[in-house]
Amino acid sequence: MSKIIVIGSGFSGISTASYLSAAGHEVHVYEKNPQPGGRARQLKDNGYVFDMGPSWYWMPDVFEKFFADFGYKVSDFYQLKLLNPSFDIVFPQSEIMRVPENYSELSRMFESIEKGSALQLDRFMKEAQFKYDTGMGSLVYKPGLSLMEFADLDLIKGTFRLQVFSSFRKHVRKFFSDPRLIALMEFPVLFLGAMPQDTPALYSLMNYAGLKLGTWYPDGGFGKVIDGFLEVAKRNGTKIHLNSPVEQIIIENNLAKGIMVNGNRIDCDAIIASADYHHVESKLLDAKYRNYDENYWKSKVFAPSCLIYYIGLNKKIEKLNHHTLFFDEDLELHAIEIYKKPQWPAKPLFYVCCPSKSDDNIAPEGNENLFLLMPLAPGLTDTEELREQYFNLMITRLNKHIQEDIGTAIDYKKSYCASDFITDYNAYKGNAYGLANTLLQTANLKPSIRNKQVKNLFYTGQLTVPGPGVPPSIISGKVAAGQMIKYLNQK
Repeated sequence: MSKIIVIGSGFSGISTASYLSAAGHEVHVYEKNPQPGGRARQLKDNGYVFDMGPSWYWMPDVFEKFFADFGYKVSDFYQLKLLNPSFDIVFPQSEIMRVPENYSELSRMFESIEKGSALQLDRFMKEAQFKYDTGMGSLVYKPGLSLMEFADLDLIKGTFRLQVFSSFRKHVRKFFSDPRLIALMEFPVLFLGAMPQDTPALYSLMNYAGLKLGTWYPDGGFGKVIDGFLEVAKRNGTKIHLNSPVEQIIIENNLAKGIMVNGNRIDCDAIIASADYHHVESKLLDAKYRNYDENYWKSKVFAPSCLIYYIGLNKKIEKLNHHTLFFDEDLELHAIEIYKKPQWPAKPLFYVCCPSKSDDNIAPEGNENLFLLMPLAPGLTDTEELREQYFNLMITRLNKHIQEDIGTAIDYKKSYCASDFITDYNAYKGNAYGLANTLLQTANLKPSIRNKQVKNLFYTGQLTVPGPGVPPSIISGKVAAGQMIKYLNQK
């Protein structure tokens, strides 16, 4: 069998390594950081355990499918809790929408806000379920190498139902008119992708995932999920090398023959890059072997970067649930400041996660663990002064919501922003989530999973198919592994 190198140990890298090693190949994962997991790493300090990246566990079926492919169940590695309420949204005038986990209760909540919206919600969800079943069942597993992949009669028939060419913004407004319900339905695409008017209505599948399949929490935090993935990879024979930054991909006769790590050459038969796609091309490959030049990347629309604060409190907060979205300012304005006129926002929306509400083991007894996250346009310069300015802004609004001042209770505080994403993950423009889910950046229009000049070099992760987020990254790993196995079998 072949020796395959995987660059990067995030979800896509560990996913692809698991499939390749299970197929009998010798697989080595090289990770630049001292900790595996990429954005799913954990920060452990002063008795607190913080998830540094993902915190929303949606699409549980994708995780189940991954483990099932190797004969395991999710519960073999970590335990899940279904959150109720799923999350809270804070609106202007301190109005709070508490989004229930139970669909019947959700339906009643909709009806209480807008007459007739319970029926409209059912209609919306029926369409969204079709998109989810079709999208997650077949579309996301396409490698995006040819339009012929989509020349399937059922897919062609379903194209209009999938609403690939319709606007998400218009789609939502066909069903609902109350601005609070619109905000609830639009938040997944806004926080993770693009302006709702630039996002295909296909992505209402996210509403089905979040509101119908539920919002879950893995005991111990998201770090336990990546730990489970790492365990699967290791059991299959994958070797993981930490503190091993890849400095160069060695190309000989248009084939990837090895990598340079810490000044040493390591030979191999093939490579899958799970690191930042732009970084791999611009820093690890000579120009003649790159799929895309700098102008290409400059033309792409990226999902947000973000400012994060990891906070430990030496007391409990009663009036705070696990997930809280602060939509108490103008959603449209913040979206424009991310996507259309990139700048530090005037009146930002933000998100507070308090996992210690669901988990007693991630903070000292009697303490609270939370992080604050503010979406931010990629490519901005961040400074300590700006970070602190926005921290104070977020804390002021959080204090108003919980009706107490937590300033004196802070016993741990650490910020993380665009420059840290660049340092730790080589993230292009400090992006946190990858490419935006716009129409012109969907399926075959995403950066290719294959290198066009180097036959045995493939890419996986949030900058290629199927897109950003943890479940798509897991799937991307499987798709890349499948393409690699196909290539090796044809040699």
